Amino acid sequence: MTGQPSHTKTRSFLLWFLSVFLMFCAVVYQRGTGPTYPMKGYIQHEEGSTLYRLIRSDWSIKTNEAANVVLPRLDPAWSGALSYKRYRTQDDWTKVPMEPEVDEDGEAILAGKLPAQPAAGKLEYFLELNTGGEPQRIPESAKGNVVIRFKDHVPGWVLIPHIVFMFFSVLIGMRAGLGAVLAPDSMRRWAWTAFIGMTIGGMILGPIVQKYAFGEYWTGFPWGSDWTDNKMLIMWLAWLIAVGVSGIKARARGDVIARWAIVIGSIAMTGAYLIPHSMGGSELDYSQVDQGIDPSKAIETGKK
Repeated sequence: MTGQPSHTKTRSFLLWFLSVFLMFCAVVYQRGTGPTYPMKGYIQHEEGSTLYRLIRSDWSIKTNEAANVVLPRLDPAWSGALSYKRYRTQDDWTKVPMEPEVDEDGEAILAGKLPAQPAAGKLEYFLELNTGGEPQRIPESAKGNVVIRFKDHVPGWVLIPHIVFMFFSVLIGMRAGLGAVLAPDSMRRWAWTAFIGMTIGGMILGPIVQKYAFGEYWTGFPWGSDWTDNKMLIMWLAWLIAVGVSGIKARARGDVIARWAIVIGSIAMTGAYLIPHSMGGSELDYSQVDQGIDPSKAIETGKK
């Protein structure tokens, strides 16, 4: 009877466990940082406090549709107003009342509409809520006004595989890096798998997603300074070097270099995921739009 020794199986299990844990941490961090995740805070009222979430970016926000901004409404007497203007402009604030509604879960809410914007267009907004006492400004500080970005529709056939391949690549990349340190016999297999997944998810599907969302395939180096594109490029180049150095077959003298190259690839990937998603991304320059330039030609990246 043949099979792997128990200690080998245990080590393999621990490596996969650590890989899944690290990927989970990366996903949670990406979901909870940067300019795209909902802004959270608490409404203060007589019964205590209630959590709110204010939308800043979401795949449900489309350029041909208004964006719905909501607050929980615990009392029928609560009222509110939504104020907004185009981001990075000297526009006057537009103030509209928030209407009492019931959401899809049957919860009472106050809802206000933000007007549709061209792709990469951004609006800055804040809310005023009256719960019976002093009116509350949400968020409290004007410096923390919420900024929302609009995008064109991205079909699921490209968006879902893009996300899946990127998460898959992170998982396998973590496994390759840990393997290079603790179990180098299998490091090449996982390094190549991570590189292929990253190539498909990040370098092929990623630009297609961006083309649908903002009208350009690539806005990173050398044509632009989009942080997301640039960190993807750095991560991909690090893994290209890693698989190029390690090759396909083990080499006695080259294994030390190969191990270091794969570890560096994993570190580069980790560093890329520590940069919040969509920072320095596509942004519509309204000053150009006001001069009559087509909005699709007035999108800038990473410059502000």
